[in-house]
Amino acid sequence: MLSPEEWGIVLLSLKVGVVAVLATLPIAFLIAWVLARHRFPGRMLVDALVHLPLVLPPVVTGWLLLIAFGPLGPVGRWLESWFGMTLMFRWTGAALAAAIMALPLMVRAMRLSIEAIDRRLEGAARTLGASPWHSFWTISLPLALPGVLAALVLGFARSIGEFGATITFVSNIPGETRTLPLAIYAALQVPGGEAAVTRLALLSVALSLGALVLSEWLVRRTHGARHRHGD
Repeated sequence: MLSPEEWGIVLLSLKVGVVAVLATLPIAFLIAWVLARHRFPGRMLVDALVHLPLVLPPVVTGWLLLIAFGPLGPVGRWLESWFGMTLMFRWTGAALAAAIMALPLMVRAMRLSIEAIDRRLEGAARTLGASPWHSFWTISLPLALPGVLAALVLGFARSIGEFGATITFVSNIPGETRTLPLAIYAALQVPGGEAAVTRLALLSVALSLGALVLSEWLVRRTHGARHRHGD
């Protein structure tokens, strides 16, 4: 059984993960749509920049966030002067770090789903008088929806497992930024903390495994629906 403190860590991790993926979703979908449907100069560079957090050491990503969103950073100074808010040492900063790390996975999942859409269906709708927006909402988005859901699940799993960028950007503060990975790391530093490490690690494995199974189910459902549509 988890202690009250550990339940607080779990709830904080879930809050960080949910906020991260919901805030990232519209940006990730827009990027995925542009990369899947448009050809323009610099497209490969944009694609590389989007996927950069996958290959960069997470500590470097956290350091870049510190430079940009810290009190002396351009974005951080602007947020504090105009809105009186800071992301440093706050759970919102942990959500930002998680969102940055989840973005590449979300974009990739949605991009593959968008690229698999039969554009002849959209063309047929246009010939029948549907506007581009109507075609998007009634044809493109429903067909891409399983990929969007898979992106949400993968992004959430990546968010709750984020460690390096989070601890670099917002530190490891109990009750504020200490998510599951940071709590496991902290417990490893304490003599006799093996039991807490085991509980939290098993919970992390269960959450991640469940997310992967759900994502795979959504992908298979997508393929099955498209095959039935093709028949």
